[in-house]
Amino acid sequence: MYKNEFSLYIHVPFCAAFCDYCDFYSIVTENSNAVMDGFVNVVIEDVKYQIDFFNVEKIVCAYIGGGTPSLLGEKRVRLLLGELKKLPGFEPVEFTIEANPESITEKLLTACLEGGINRLSLGVQSFHEPSRLAVNRNGKTSALEEILALVSRFFPGGFSADMITGLPYQTEEIVLSDIQKLLAFKPSHVSLYDLSVESGTPYERKISSGELPAPDRDKADALWLFGRNALLEAGFEHYEVSNFAPPGKRCLHNMRYWLMDSWLGAGPAASGTVINEETASAGRFTFAPDAEAYIKEPSVKKAVYEEINRTALLRESLLMGFRCREGPDARKFKLRFGLGIEDCIPKTLSRWRNCDIMLFLNSFLTEAFCELDADC
Repeated sequence: MYKNEFSLYIHVPFCAAFCDYCDFYSIVTENSNAVMDGFVNVVIEDVKYQIDFFNVEKIVCAYIGGGTPSLLGEKRVRLLLGELKKLPGFEPVEFTIEANPESITEKLLTACLEGGINRLSLGVQSFHEPSRLAVNRNGKTSALEEILALVSRFFPGGFSADMITGLPYQTEEIVLSDIQKLLAFKPSHVSLYDLSVESGTPYERKISSGELPAPDRDKADALWLFGRNALLEAGFEHYEVSNFAPPGKRCLHNMRYWLMDSWLGAGPAASGTVINEETASAGRFTFAPDAEAYIKEPSVKKAVYEEINRTALLRESLLMGFRCREGPDARKFKLRFGLGIEDCIPKTLSRWRNCDIMLFLNSFLTEAFCELDADC
């Protein structure tokens, strides 16, 4: 059932500017038309090769992320989507592309729809100008609502938005205003992230230098919970640690990550995971975070390869699965490993039975892995 069905992730590494808090691999697009042309051509060949190499029969979900895929522009997006549609077994029930508001145009949205995209993921983050400026978030707040109106017209009931709490200068009133403004455009999905300070980022350096105040962890947590409650009151289900959706609108591609199904990964810094159900093990390949090297030679044979044995896959299945409200898929887990989740961590499950695991995931997993290790 799972052996030859895959999802596909394509990492587009281009950004107009770097947000201070981001530690994803990307490069600035200035004077890089030739680089983007080269990237589109080689990523198509990479996906074709991987489908053949891994004997993929069907692509059930596809996600083009980044970076900022919308920076590719209408013509490159048309080329990429057109070539993907020609691939054998490319039949995604959910086909997502990420976009930032400042690179949205009607022509781009038309190209997305005509190319088979049925879900747009929009990086909104916040409508509050001082918070955006403090972390070098690109794009003007004044244009956000106009772009959201355009997106909701092209993708009615089919767009997702990323929002962030814990940004500098945010208050409960600002978070509530952000949520209310977003919900006015009827998104089908919201990812609500609690801003973290990643090592080596400009945001960390600004805090270290005193240019920005160090975040108050308790206040930041309270702001996230405030935003969460606003989404719950609006009828969204909190189905994963940072993700919310009305019934039936969960992100299918990401669910495949969290429930440990196989996926292909193409693009610099992208990774893929191929599950072997017969041995309850997996192989993972990861491309170097180097766009120039990827364009020169995108072969998956040049990626870093990692063997994931049965024990490691079981642990990862618990770690990822419990990010979701319902936990790991119990039936799949038993078929894959020959034992139930309750057989692995009965004491931990008993102690946490009436708790919201997603809100205290790290504590739960610490207990679960201690119990798992004690029994191994």
